[in-house]
Amino acid sequence: MKLFAPKPLDVLALLISVVMVAGAAVFAYGNGAQPGGVSIQSDEGTFLYPLDQDRRVAVQGPLGETFVQIRDGHARVDDSPCRDKICIAAGALRMTGEWTACLPNRVFVRVEGGEVEDGVDAQTF
Repeated sequence: MKLFAPKPLDVLALLISVVMVAGAAVFAYGNGAQPGGVSIQSDEGTFLYPLDQDRRVAVQGPLGETFVQIRDGHARVDDSPCRDKICIAAGALRMTGEWTACLPNRVFVRVEGGEVEDGVDAQTF
């Protein structure tokens, strides 16, 4: 007894669906944009550092200094005076648009660059 006998049009519909989903995923997530730098924002202002130069940046906040390590093409918060250390647990930021924040110390770190400028972004809405 056969439970399912695929017909040629069923197989074709399945293949078209798979191709459409894969195409949408590549369009949405795979623009191939290379990150250009790290934006570090605090009460002192916003500063942009290149990802291809290793450095450790001290950012002053209301609780003290938060340290951002830029090395090997990624950035991460490696020390902060905040209580919960969620910003440190976030790990390394590598791709354009990834971010972390130390909210108690008012420090925001985001990987910038390589984005397609189409006039609409998530912050517009």
